[in-house]
Order: sequence, then C-alpha cells, then structure tokens
Amino acid sequence: MRKEIQFHDHRYYVLNDPVITDQAYDTLYHKLVSLEKQNPEYITPDSPTQRIGATPLESFRSITHRIKMLSLENTYNTEEVKDFFSRVERGLTTQPQYEVTLKVDGVAVALQYREGRLVLGSTRGDGSKGDDITQNLRTIRSIPLQIAKKAKDINDFDVRGEVFLSKEVFQQLNQRRENDGLTLFANPRNAAAGTLKLLDPREVAQRDLDIFIHTVPAQPSERFTSHFAALQYLAEAGFKIIPHSVLCKDQDAVFEQIVRWENERTGLAYDVDGLVIKVDEFEYREKLGQTIKNPRWAIAYKYPSLQAITRVEDIQVQVGRTGRITPVAHLEPVHLSGSTISRATLHNEDEIERKDIRLGDQVVIEKGGEIIPKVVSVVKAQRTGREKVYHFPKKCPVCNQSIVRLPEEADWRCINTNCPAQIKGRILHFASRSAMDIEGLGEALVDMLVDKAIVLSIDGIYELDRTSVIELERMGEKSAANLLDSIEKSKKRDFDHVLYAIGIPNVGIHASHILTKAYGSINALMKAKSEHLAEIDGIGDIIAGSIVDYFKNPINKRMIKNLHHHGLKFSRSIDQEPDTKLQGKTFVFTGEMEHLTRSDAQERVRKSGGYPSSTVSSKTDYLVVGNNPGFKYARAKKLGIRVISEKEFLSLITGG
Repeated sequence: MRKEIQFHDHRYYVLNDPVITDQAYDTLYHKLVSLEKQNPEYITPDSPTQRIGATPLESFRSITHRIKMLSLENTYNTEEVKDFFSRVERGLTTQPQYEVTLKVDGVAVALQYREGRLVLGSTRGDGSKGDDITQNLRTIRSIPLQIAKKAKDINDFDVRGEVFLSKEVFQQLNQRRENDGLTLFANPRNAAAGTLKLLDPREVAQRDLDIFIHTVPAQPSERFTSHFAALQYLAEAGFKIIPHSVLCKDQDAVFEQIVRWENERTGLAYDVDGLVIKVDEFEYREKLGQTIKNPRWAIAYKYPSLQAITRVEDIQVQVGRTGRITPVAHLEPVHLSGSTISRATLHNEDEIERKDIRLGDQVVIEKGGEIIPKVVSVVKAQRTGREKVYHFPKKCPVCNQSIVRLPEEADWRCINTNCPAQIKGRILHFASRSAMDIEGLGEALVDMLVDKAIVLSIDGIYELDRTSVIELERMGEKSAANLLDSIEKSKKRDFDHVLYAIGIPNVGIHASHILTKAYGSINALMKAKSEHLAEIDGIGDIIAGSIVDYFKNPINKRMIKNLHHHGLKFSRSIDQEPDTKLQGKTFVFTGEMEHLTRSDAQERVRKSGGYPSSTVSSKTDYLVVGNNPGFKYARAKKLGIRVISEKEFLSLITGG
C-alpha cells in the first residue's frame, strides 16, 4: 500500500499526471493510516503517513554540509557571459557542452540520501554549515522519501534543489492572509523562506511548498560522466527536476536560450529570474575547480527586474478589520509592467526604518513576484535635504486610541474593537461576494452607515429599514429598495458562506468549507476542542486556536445569536450535502461569461466537488471560455487542456 501511494504521489506531485481521483487517493491514504495505527511496529520513516511531524521543534540544529554549498557568480551582462566562456575554454583542451537551466527564484536546500532513503534536509546557511530542516522538507510531497528501487546506479548521494511557491499558491496564501488581517508576503521567495523557518511542520504542510532538483554536487557513480544525464536518471528515480533544461553544444545555442526565456519566463507558473549556465561534464568541472565562494564552471545570467523610479509623496497607514496597521506609500504615478502604480505597501514600521524611506525620497519600485508593487530601495544620491523622516503613529489614526505591538510581531495593532475602521472592515468583509454577497453595500455606503452610527456591527445590517436608508446621501427610493432586497436575499446564503462572513481570524473561504463539512452546524463548531480542530486536514493549530478564541468572546456569541434570530443559516442544509459531479477536477475560467459571474462559476465548481483555479497548468482538467478569452486560452491549447464553453460547463454541473 505504501508503494502504491508513493506511485500516486509521484504521478500527482512530480509528473502532474494523476491516474486516480483525489477521493480514491484519500481512501487509500486513510486505509494506510488505519493499518499503521493497528500495527505501529511496522511504521517506517519513509511511509507517506510520516511526512508531517507530530510536534513542533524548539529550534533547528546546525549541521555541516558534507559537500560545501557554493553560490553562483551572477551577471546581468551578456558580455560577462562571453568572458565566462573564454575562461572555461582556456582551462580545457576540448570544447565542453553547456547545461542551461531555468533559475527558479526560490530557497536553496540540500538533501542527503543514504541507502536510497532521505536522511537529512538542510538550508544553505553560510555554505559550510546550515540548519537541519528535515521535518519541514519532508512535508513537500514532490520530495521522495525513498527513491525508486529500479534506480540501482545511485544509492548514497546528495542533491541540491530550490524550494518555491507557485504564483497561484502564493496569490491564494496572500489572499488568505489579507482576509485574516495578517501581513502579506512581499513575493513567493520570501513566503517560501519564511515557511521553511517555521518550527511546526504541520503548519509548513499547509503552505503547499514545492521543489525542483537542479544539482548533483558530486558524481554519483562512474556510470555518469554527464551531469545532465545524472539529472535525467534522478527524474526516473522519482525526483522533480527543473523543466525545460537543455544541453547546448556551443555558445550560440546558450545565447538562443537567453533570448528565448527573457519573455517566455513570465508565462510560467513559478518565478524565474534568470538562467544557470553550467559545464556539463563532471570531468571538466573537476579540472576547472572553484574559488572560495564560486565554482569556475558555472554562472548565473539574471534578467533585469522590471523596475521604475518615482517619488514618495506621502506615507499613510491603513487599519484593517482585525486592527492591523499597514503603512502605504503614496507615489507619483508611474507606468510599470503594464499598469500605472500610485501606491505600494511598506509592510510595517521595521521595513520603513530598514530601508530608510523618507517623505519626498526618490525610490526604486518593482512588482514583487510580478504581483505586488513594492519599494525596493531609496535613491539616496538624489536626496536634496528637504526629505522628511517618517514617524510611525503612536495612536490609531482613526479612533485615536493607543496601538500595541505584540512580542515577536512586526505589526502594530489597534486593539479597540469599536474602532470605526475595524467596524467598516468587518462590514465590508461580511457583505463581500464570497461572504454574504450583499449588492450595493460598498465602501461609500458603509462609511456613511458607520459614521452616522446607523450600523455599528454586522448584525445591525439586518435592522436597516427603508426610512433609515433613504435618508442617506444619494440614496433614492429605488437604491434603498435594491439594497434592502439584497440584504433579505443574503439570508439564503449557505452555512459555509455565513461562517466565512462572520470574520473568524485566519478562517478563509476554503477553511469555512472544510469546517462546514466537518461539523455541520455553528453549535457543534462552538463546542469543538482545539486539539480536535487541529487534526482536521487543512485546519492546523493556528486556525484551531483562532476558532476557540473567537467563540470565547461573549460579544461574538451575542452577535451570532442576533444573526440567527434574523434568519441566517448556521447549519448545513440538505442542499449542501456533498455533490460529486466534478469530484477532483480542476477548472479555470477565461473571458466574459453570459450567465454566470466568475465567482459564481467558481462556487459551482467548489460545490460539485471540483477545484477552481486561476492559472492554467498541466493539472487543469477544463478551461471554460467566455467572450474575448485571454492568454489562458492559448496556453490551454498548447498544453492540450480540454476547452469548453459556458453552456457545456453548465451541462456538466447540472448533469444535463
């Protein structure tokens, strides 16, 4: 059974080509768990059930690398690449071949295998010593715990790889953090690095890290004279190697790859910031040797970041629904990577001080991970002396109450739950499309309702009447009627949406679906113990703690009681019983739909047991195409993904 599960793990996480449904896999996995519970003496370290450690670590132990982890010489200049070729070919008597691989923007790690079994995983550290993060790396399902038995030519060996988050997973992670009032990660690399530093592997497992293997630091056996061939062999043994790697016979072929990937890399599912060019033959690598820091047989060519220079006009802080205070730079508008940027997050007070960002400064900005605008650095040479040091506020800018910074946190928070900014944030979250979907209850109207003290909590929404609404500025008879009608319709929203809407910290829409299935009603969830919640796949300790703390608060209990009185659903209805029409299938949508909004279509997929995604990849089962489809259509055709119309999609979910 272990071998069977390992086979399916390899098909899914490495080859992106599963041959069974998620439900069938889960059945197998839970059966193995049951068998091992009955026979604990047969549990082995390489069992699929042992990927996640049972308890958090107190700290990481330091280890010495068996083979030193060197860093690569970097260049942004093709002339320096030519110089590298000249140096290499002066040091050899024959023309080498060059292996060219994508430089994935992630976190470098080392893996050690003994007798075909993973025994150690570590960070780069200073190149000589690193941290033992074996437990965290074991949670990455694309790392084989035991290599395939057919790989007889390797046994005891080391490999190096790059741990990363895909763009889609990163967006989903930041969306959850934004919904929960947590600090956003600046880019996928920072998110991956921060995740590997977590001491609780159960929390690491929820972040969906991935890895590409790119280096065998020492010749694994005499059979392999070529590094490229050794990597291909590792792929057959179960490793996920960097895709699109090529073997180039001369310099011209290498430069063709540099030109090719300058634009094509942006269409990949993960961040790539350059190419790594390496002499392929192990023998030639040995002859060329290394400096103290870098191998002489490799170089990294990095593409310039898409950056722009603009001026900081102001820095203002925003207060979120959980009280988190986030500084935001207001910039002179500048065009960057297809959009006009006028604001950029500064994350927290420490970030402002570390980069010494002042009002009036000229700053370099870029789209971090090509997603979130960020300030990279200050152009200090352009300072005139008129720039002003920014002082972080000592009180909440909205309610004027004191703010606090909890130990080991980078964020300041307003702890006044009656702060108007937090109230507005909670109401907007409650009314959002993924929550109660109350049309018309937007930012301008919420500002008026809270500022005039008409609504001061989310249950107050259901106490609005025609008289109180129609008296508001720019609210006529029709607008008031439409709003009240939308509020009334929201009472029909299913329990999972209501659970998400009430705003339990760290509980996003995905967690709400999981909890709805697990408990069925708010009463059952209120009674749940933290340790039981944490054991649910997809929940974990942090979310479990947030749930328990939320229901300890009498104000929250009273609010739920009021919402229940107003007719909201706090238990799973018959209509919410599992629908498996699309079980295990991944859907992506592009173009304008005629009958469904994008979020409605994604919700239909979710309720039918499928998975809605925003990125086309080899894991995508269907691309649903509306009018004026975007680049996703071309990518789907290239990958051979099945393309269907909105009408065909509706037939799938209705069984027609």
